[in-house]
Amino acid sequence: MAPMSHVWQTMHKPWMEKVERESGGRIKFEAFPAMQLGGTAAQLYDQARDGVADIVWTLPGYTAGRFPRSEVFELPFVMNNAEATSKAYWDYLQTVGADDFKDTKILAVNVHGAGVFHSRNRAIQSVSDLRGLKIRGPSRQTTKMLGYLGAIPIGMPLPAIPDALSKGSIDACILPWEVVPSIKVQELTRFHSEFEPSAGALYTATFVMTMNRSRYEALPVDLKRVIDNNSGLVTSGWLGKTQQANDPLGRKTATDRGNAVTTINPANAQEFKRKAALVETEWVADMNQRGLEGGKLRDVARSLIEKHGLAPKP
Repeated sequence: MAPMSHVWQTMHKPWMEKVERESGGRIKFEAFPAMQLGGTAAQLYDQARDGVADIVWTLPGYTAGRFPRSEVFELPFVMNNAEATSKAYWDYLQTVGADDFKDTKILAVNVHGAGVFHSRNRAIQSVSDLRGLKIRGPSRQTTKMLGYLGAIPIGMPLPAIPDALSKGSIDACILPWEVVPSIKVQELTRFHSEFEPSAGALYTATFVMTMNRSRYEALPVDLKRVIDNNSGLVTSGWLGKTQQANDPLGRKTATDRGNAVTTINPANAQEFKRKAALVETEWVADMNQRGLEGGKLRDVARSLIEKHGLAPKP
């Protein structure tokens, strides 16, 4: 994420400052936003695993199929509240999803607010409006969804979006509002389409904040406790809540420019849900083929979201 992004300013920096303060200054961070430590976004998890970085925050979906259990939270219309879903994701990784990140020390996980369509030349109001559009998706499940909806899906990491939009390599992208200003999507697109909150989220993405296991184990007991006190369920919920809370600020940058913001009506939203449901069916079958009991993973995820807060009906 860029150094002026909401994620960096309101999530990462405050977290680091809190850990430093609670450690009495014995833990110090060197911070590298925007991939300043080198490598690509898809390599971040391995940087933590291999000790290139001590801690990373990254998108598991950048490495398609590598973390299959976590993909359940990226399925269309599974979530409508980032705080609740982030807490559910943490609980999920303590039980049925534990093997996904066993090579590192998971500190916290989260999801962002509802994904929104951002288009250069066309308002998206119905499924038919997607036909033939080249749309960027962040993960395997979102690109599948875009394909089922009739778009031409193109997977790419966040930093590549501005160049792709400006050159016309993509016609649109799906992103939560909060990240829009950090890559100037409000300047590169003119049309934005969102769903009513009651409809659930078109999609969300999963994030992990994870630490090199050896680096954690080498800490004195009291400093491990500082890290532990800033990890887990509560921290995961805070990350999700904070990220979603920045959505209105991102949305305002588009409306301030006079861009058109459309709310997809309930009847059209149902058509999106109907077609996007194929992604869930396929994911369950894929997990079953891997011996991972896809139906059970989906049901556990949904029940945990409901336990922690608002959950849309299947």
